Amino acid sequence: MQKLFDEVATLDKRCYDEFALSEDLLMEHAAQGMEKFIRGKFPKKSEILIVCGSGNNGGDGMALARLLAYDYDVKLFYVKDSKSPMAILQHKRAQAMGVKTTFELNSCDVVVDAVLGTGFDGTFSSEVDAVIRTINQLDAYKLACDIPSGLKIDGQCDKETFVADATLTMGALKKSMYSDEAKNFLGFVKVLNLGIAREIYEGETNWYLLDLEDLKLPHRKENNTHKGSYGHLAIACGEKAGASIMSALSALRFGTGLVTLVGYENAQTLNIPYSIMYSNELPQNSTALACGMGLGKEFSERELSEFLDNTLPLIVDADIFHMPIVNKLLKRKYLILTPHPKEFIALLKRAKIADIDVAELQKNRFKYTEAFCSKYPHVTLLLKGANVIIGQADTFYINPHGTPILAKGGSGDILSGLIGALLAQGYTPLDAAIHASLAHTKLAHSYTGADFSLTPDDLIAGIGNL
Repeated sequence: MQKLFDEVATLDKRCYDEFALSEDLLMEHAAQGMEKFIRGKFPKKSEILIVCGSGNNGGDGMALARLLAYDYDVKLFYVKDSKSPMAILQHKRAQAMGVKTTFELNSCDVVVDAVLGTGFDGTFSSEVDAVIRTINQLDAYKLACDIPSGLKIDGQCDKETFVADATLTMGALKKSMYSDEAKNFLGFVKVLNLGIAREIYEGETNWYLLDLEDLKLPHRKENNTHKGSYGHLAIACGEKAGASIMSALSALRFGTGLVTLVGYENAQTLNIPYSIMYSNELPQNSTALACGMGLGKEFSERELSEFLDNTLPLIVDADIFHMPIVNKLLKRKYLILTPHPKEFIALLKRAKIADIDVAELQKNRFKYTEAFCSKYPHVTLLLKGANVIIGQADTFYINPHGTPILAKGGSGDILSGLIGALLAQGYTPLDAAIHASLAHTKLAHSYTGADFSLTPDDLIAGIGNL
């Protein structure tokens, strides 16, 4: 798990004030980190084009050029004249070293984007637009210095944003890097040391980035147990029964001792697998509930109220976000909500937090997640997307490991089953959401078939190999 920050200027200032580390020293360490990365990946004499802006991001690029100039064919391209004191100083040093300058954006082995760093919140000029568009088209390995130019402080991207193969970010991870929109531009991400241990450089935060290694699986460590020791998940089986059946199968595979589908159809007509139980009533020994997947209009308002008239931990998904009962559910103590963006805007409207469209939500996913969790601090929210956001009260986590492989009907039903499984086995709602989400994305990474071919059955089959 890694910390995320809105901005790092305050972290830099702390280095100056508390540790007597100068701005110059931090910049030199940033350049050395980029130098080490390039030397480890590309042979000497490789052609390296470094495109520099007028501020400190450009200064980082000039310092890098100076460090590489002897062993590599390095050229500096200046988008604008240096303006910040550090950029002016680094320009002077590069000139004194005889680093070559170019006025052409020609083919090379590596192109380094050092045009703009964190804090950008405007729109590129036509001149900068043209430069970014041109270097994006170069047949070269593309390396972003700190963040890809065009990525704004709120996570939105300019029309022409640098598309990096790798992003070498300075000191700490920035939250803006993990908006859904930013996912197409970052490439591989590495945090560079600025001359001080990262654990010291980083301050306090309430936003975190999840690593796949954070996953805690529900391994069985006690010998004297039985099926009841591992919980009983009850799942509402609605109009589209296949959704709840997929959830049930994934829950059973993820360690739940018992799984029951609760519905009002004849079980013989539903083709339910033998390993899953079916009932017209909520089993008395249930330890958690799941509701919403494929629910449709199968349950009457009375039947749905009866199913949910208890204090059991509950995971809610899909159709239920459009139903009036959601307002009542928001009062529950142990509740996980797993909406996709369209469902979340319905939830925000119903909760009288905001009346927005999906486009507005996607521009401000962090903002609206915080607003919802502030109003309902006892609820755990898992907002689906290219980067999943999980929040409870004033603490938030981003799972960045989702892949397009999961963009297939039924993937969300599998996630609901994984969450329900952990709830039934006694995980807290927050832990259930975090570890089920990590398991879900790890299953996608483990899939060895073509990236378009994954099915929910593949995900269920892979659970046993986590």
